[in-house]
Amino acid sequence: MAIRNGAVATSPLQPNVYDANCPTRLILDRIADKWTVLVLGFLEQEPVRFNELRRKINGISQKMLAQTLRQLERDGLVTRTAIATVPVTVEYAITPLGLTLSDTVKALTEWAEQHIADVERAQQRYDKAKAS
Repeated sequence: MAIRNGAVATSPLQPNVYDANCPTRLILDRIADKWTVLVLGFLEQEPVRFNELRRKINGISQKMLAQTLRQLERDGLVTRTAIATVPVTVEYAITPLGLTLSDTVKALTEWAEQHIADVERAQQRYDKAKAS
């Protein structure tokens, strides 16, 4: 991986997520983020305005939502469209590239919802064993 003027140049080598220098690690870091999963899952349904996203994704701060959306836009997973109204309205939509993650995002959220009780029991057993 070469770095030129602060930008990462693409490498002619095959991607290998187990290589610490592989840029795919940055993508995994982004798409494995809880806010990314929630934003992409919500945007899959329809384009949404910023404040509606903030209201629907309980617990996300304005700063974190803005940062997440900017990163997703940079990665080509989300588009940002300014609509000429007073005040200006901004709408976010998932891109075709972002839609390729739909099944993965859905699987992650469904797994979390289906297995939260199992994970909590495992955590309690672990904590109890460590406290002894």
